[in-house]
Amino acid sequence: MILQITDFVTLIGKKLSRWYEAAILTIPNLLLALVVIIFFSFISKYIARIIARIMGKLSHNISLVAMVSTLVRLAIVAVGLFSALSILGLDKTVTSLLAGAGVIALAVGFAFQDLTANFISGTFITLQRPIKVGDVVDTNGYFGKVKSINLRSIIIDNFGGQEIEIPSKEIFQNPITNFSTSGERRMQVDCGVSYSDDLALVQRVAVQAVEALNFVRDDKPVELHFTEFGDSSINFLMWFWIKQDIAGPPLAKSEAIKAIKVAFDAHDISIPFPIRTLEFTPNANSVEVSMLNGMN
Repeated sequence: MILQITDFVTLIGKKLSRWYEAAILTIPNLLLALVVIIFFSFISKYIARIIARIMGKLSHNISLVAMVSTLVRLAIVAVGLFSALSILGLDKTVTSLLAGAGVIALAVGFAFQDLTANFISGTFITLQRPIKVGDVVDTNGYFGKVKSINLRSIIIDNFGGQEIEIPSKEIFQNPITNFSTSGERRMQVDCGVSYSDDLALVQRVAVQAVEALNFVRDDKPVELHFTEFGDSSINFLMWFWIKQDIAGPPLAKSEAIKAIKVAFDAHDISIPFPIRTLEFTPNANSVEVSMLNGMN
């Protein structure tokens, strides 16, 4: 019995001795792996700052710049971690981690398809810049000024006191009418005049009235075109270009309508009301009842 205990203690001692020797031999690799992790961690911060500066010149979206720099930093740290594991002889662990990361990424991608699509769309919108903060746009049935551009969504002020949040995917996949890209905006006013008015006078008076407005551009002509013979008027439409830094579309159209009305009144040009002719046909039964009452 004593011999068996002695053999057991001897076996444990040899095992501990081998572990100790293996640990001693592993210390240089462990120190080297630690140095590699520290080095890659330091390098990741430095490269992330450089990427942030470069992205800052390409895009003014703070969220995109922060996301890209963070992803680059994490990627560099991951490379350092995998290198350290390889130095320690844990190649199988590296393979298992990579396989697990791939499975997790695939599962997250399927679970959050819409979120992923919005982030990717927001990234392309930020890089391609079809719209910018401050642009007046019409998209997805909403009209307003772009207030902020985020990776997941776009915020639009609809000029009515409400903010509309539209997913980036909807902005990226659907048409956008940007009224601020060229810095020009053409307005249209529809009106009609009486059949008895002189059309040449109408055209001259209306054009001069609109040209006199201070927000109408001088380098583009004010156009008036008669379009149709209406039920009670000869209708026309007027086009004019506005300086957007002075007046917005609603104000510009309102002022143009007022100027045209004042000018027409000064020259006795009438804007007729719709004319309706009503024809009353007597009811045959009513006439018959009235005749019978008269006979009684």
